[in-house]
Amino acid sequence: MKKILPVVFIFAVASLQATAQHEHHEQMKKDTTKPKEEMQMDMPMHSMEHEHGIQGQGSMSHAFSRNLPMNRNGSGTAWLPDNAPMYGYMFHTPKWMYMLHGNLFLRYNNQDIARVGSRGGFSFDAPNWIMGMGQTAVGKNGLFRFSAMISFDRLVMGGDGYPLLFQSGETWKGKPLVDRQHPHDLFAELSVGYTHAINKDIDVFGYFGYPGEPALGGTAFMHRPSSLYNPDAPLGHHWQDATHITFGVATVGVRYKDFKIEGSSFTGREPDEDRYNFDKARFDSWSVRVSYNPSKEWALQVSQGFIKSPEPLHPDEDIRRTNASVIHAKRLGKGSMLNSALIWGYNRVDKDHQEHSVLLESAYTFNKNAIYGKYEFVEKSAEELVLDEAIYGHDAKFSVHAITLGVNRKLFSLGKTDFSIGTQATLYMHDNKLNSLYGKTPWAYQAFIRINPGLMR
Repeated sequence: MKKILPVVFIFAVASLQATAQHEHHEQMKKDTTKPKEEMQMDMPMHSMEHEHGIQGQGSMSHAFSRNLPMNRNGSGTAWLPDNAPMYGYMFHTPKWMYMLHGNLFLRYNNQDIARVGSRGGFSFDAPNWIMGMGQTAVGKNGLFRFSAMISFDRLVMGGDGYPLLFQSGETWKGKPLVDRQHPHDLFAELSVGYTHAINKDIDVFGYFGYPGEPALGGTAFMHRPSSLYNPDAPLGHHWQDATHITFGVATVGVRYKDFKIEGSSFTGREPDEDRYNFDKARFDSWSVRVSYNPSKEWALQVSQGFIKSPEPLHPDEDIRRTNASVIHAKRLGKGSMLNSALIWGYNRVDKDHQEHSVLLESAYTFNKNAIYGKYEFVEKSAEELVLDEAIYGHDAKFSVHAITLGVNRKLFSLGKTDFSIGTQATLYMHDNKLNSLYGKTPWAYQAFIRINPGLMR
């Protein structure tokens, strides 16, 4: 419990500060004794600019455009739909706007509740992350922003992370992790960015992170509204968005209206086992991404990248990754929303090693409730699953399907912080050749308390 207290403390302090600022601004709204000119002098610089058509600090703009809404912020430089909900605490000074958001699950997790196989595990754990960002106007057309994201996964769950059937990727004690999700690094993002508006339709921007996220894939799972209620990382994480923590990223891009093209140079090697250090920046890989938001409800992207030697156990293997995603956010009425995502990720090492993954997820929220679900398909090799290649074959590839259904109910709020209770179950279906290890159709079950910032309105 002591290991979880720092995360709870951060949420509590941020909630109290946000509540105090909210009450302060409500009082300012009631103050009608000042003349209009004097009131304008008290307004933040960005709020005055907003009155003249430039979106800014009064209603926080997008992190990489003063002419786009804040809700389009995804992870790294990726886009979400403009209708996407945002959860967080907001603070501001006369020249700066700050936001803090995150997620914490206090969870019981059993990956083979009926014990039909030998690879399932169970644990009491606490997946978590906290992210803060700030931005300010620079002159008439510039926008500077920074962000910092941390995770206490390593402190709370140890070096081998948490049980998750059919998950693979990264290592612990020099051996590949399998049927477990690795913990995230303490420093998951430390980044800065600058955007210059040529006019209201055209922006040019640059982004640097150490660590950070390149322009490869859509918004990472930790930041998608459709996946916020699910504590688990996707089984296709290393096909879809594993580069969201990369030690050394430089991205440049151009936006024209609702189109964006960007390219990145970044470090291909995945984070090492020391989750508290800063890995060597290599800048030996690249990616290109095209994004388009056709309306407020949709965010589309397609991207491709060359990843140099991502796995330390296989330093001679490079990966070409292709990714496409569709994210949808539909507002159905007061207090009701449907958020969904469809993601395809493809890894190619050579003609004999090509693997696909598909994810479809949705979360329907109404009043204090959320019902969510996810379907996953991923192809995993004998090597990924750490199987005896003499028995299963050197180039064997296995199909894995997983269906998750869950519910979440908000119990109460303290200040600007929500406390919820939730539960979910996952049914795994796989190649029959794996029955001796996993059982025919293993079930996973978990129950949790979720702590997170409330919805920003």
